[in-house]
Amino acid sequence: MDFNIITLGCKVNQYESQLMSELLRQNGFIPSEDKNTADITIINTCTVTAVTDAKNRKILHKVRRNNPDGIVILTGCMPQAFPDRVSDFEGCDIVLGNKRRADLIEKINEFLIHRNQIISIETHDNKNAEYENISVNNFDGHTRAFVKIEDGCNRFCTYCIIPYSRGRVRSKTPEVLRKEIKKLALNGYKEIVLVGINLSAYGQGEDFDLADAVDIACEFDEIKRVRLGSFEPETMSENLIKRFSLQDKFCPHFHLSLQSGCNATLKRMRRQYNTEEYMQIVDNLRSNFDNASITTDVMVGFAGETDEEFNESLDFVKKVGFSKTHVFPYSQRKGTVADKMDNQIPSKIKDERSKIMIEATDNLRLEFLKSQVGRVEGVLVERLRNNEYYEGYTMNYTPVRIYCDEELTGEIVNVKIIKSDDDFCIGELI
Repeated sequence: MDFNIITLGCKVNQYESQLMSELLRQNGFIPSEDKNTADITIINTCTVTAVTDAKNRKILHKVRRNNPDGIVILTGCMPQAFPDRVSDFEGCDIVLGNKRRADLIEKINEFLIHRNQIISIETHDNKNAEYENISVNNFDGHTRAFVKIEDGCNRFCTYCIIPYSRGRVRSKTPEVLRKEIKKLALNGYKEIVLVGINLSAYGQGEDFDLADAVDIACEFDEIKRVRLGSFEPETMSENLIKRFSLQDKFCPHFHLSLQSGCNATLKRMRRQYNTEEYMQIVDNLRSNFDNASITTDVMVGFAGETDEEFNESLDFVKKVGFSKTHVFPYSQRKGTVADKMDNQIPSKIKDERSKIMIEATDNLRLEFLKSQVGRVEGVLVERLRNNEYYEGYTMNYTPVRIYCDEELTGEIVNVKIIKSDDDFCIGELI
């Protein structure tokens, strides 16, 4: 039987889809050449907003409509967060929560025998939570490998459903991590990206931390770069940043989640920092790393956000000078505190604020890319585009296009950046 996996959401989901793919292949299943006619289709869902839930359902209905005889498996954060919302499971043959991935093959075989819908969602045991010490051998279709080292979140921001879909913080042990990265190194990967649901909480309650994970990834000669995925500010101490800077392989790209540049809004969100603390982290990063790139997420139109608070957030974003920003309007999410807050912002105002914030952050992006012109940087080349140019990323995650007749895919090459454009730079080989 053949299979296809549709992945929505974050890098953690991408890692877990890779895990399921390897599990299927180890048990005799093969990737489908025609994704529309696969015997098995797995939809690995995200549930970060109500909008993503709607996208999950749309994809599910499309898969069932286009392939009525195929086996459809729904997994990921949506069924885990809302196990009683059975209407979401219509058209699904198997529904697995985030804790039941190891049962994938067993549940497929069970369904093949009985042909009855299977729903297997186990709630998180938050008092005795243990990390599912699983690992991958490859990362299909990527020149860099994502490695999940942490799961869960203890913060309970008022807008967020993730602690309910992922449970409490738990971490991959250093021993398991070292073995996994060794396999990836031997399989030819030059860059490792460490990812987690709340990455900066790695090692919480243990005798290791995120800097230890970076050190482990840097141990292997085959690994040339080590990068962090998105992380939260509250545990990013000056000492931790200093330890990162001691590793030459460490990439100075920091996706440091902000959400709002207004302290009053951050307090209503129940974020664990204020703008002064956030700015101190930014200053520490820039003082320890040459040419650091700091990217972020900014939410506009959160419940109760006044014009003054929005402008305060806008001014703070400009002050930081992010190299790239993902701007998005607040979306009410059932099951969260913020869903029931007073003074919900009308969609029209949220759209207006989004446009203003996006314009400002786009200008910051242009300024950052211009600042890279003239620099000599190593670029990990990812792919050839349109048989015209190669594209890849520098250590600080600046996207670079290289016009060249040589075969460069998967290589790290030195380029001089000669020009910047709207969302990329152009480099010439040295």
